[in-house]
Amino acid sequence: MSAILDVRNLAKAYGKNRVLENVTFHMDRGMVIGIEGENGAGKSTLLKILVGLLKPDKGSISINGSFGFCPQETLLFENLTVAENFYYFAGAYGLHKYPDWMARKYELLARFRFSRYEQTLVSKLSGGTRQKLNLALAILHSPDVLVLDEPYAAFDWETYLHFWEYVKEVRKEGRNVLIVSHLIYDPSQIDRRYTLREGVLECV
Repeated sequence: MSAILDVRNLAKAYGKNRVLENVTFHMDRGMVIGIEGENGAGKSTLLKILVGLLKPDKGSISINGSFGFCPQETLLFENLTVAENFYYFAGAYGLHKYPDWMARKYELLARFRFSRYEQTLVSKLSGGTRQKLNLALAILHSPDVLVLDEPYAAFDWETYLHFWEYVKEVRKEGRNVLIVSHLIYDPSQIDRRYTLREGVLECV
């Protein structure tokens, strides 16, 4: 199996405070990995490095495929409708040149059961529906690696259940999911589980 994500010897410090020390892990195709850690363990710094918002002091990240990120806090355009948010993100992903991207939108609206809000302004949506949109936009382009920040805290129960259905499907397709959370509630769903303690990553 070829690695789709290879993280080697990541290190990061803020002044004299070492936040990450030689963090190393890899994902083979079709894997679900969980990284858990308490507040202050270095999870936020690791996430920022993985999604390209922060440079490590040393180490490397190799991604063999496309990348998706679902943050804990929704990153949506409040004054646009749900449909307009899909259109904007589709453009950012370069999907407009593919005529079937609209079918993907309707598939996600139906999967997470918020089709009736397609023409609703995001500012008018409930918290649960916003989270559905947040996740749908993160997977609109069918990323090879999906990274989720604290999904359990963000998802309502319905979204949570549909999320795991999605995970089972993408795993069969050889794509990957990386969950970063203070606690992995469903270890039976995880192929490999790590704990981040004081910047050091250990396999559980």
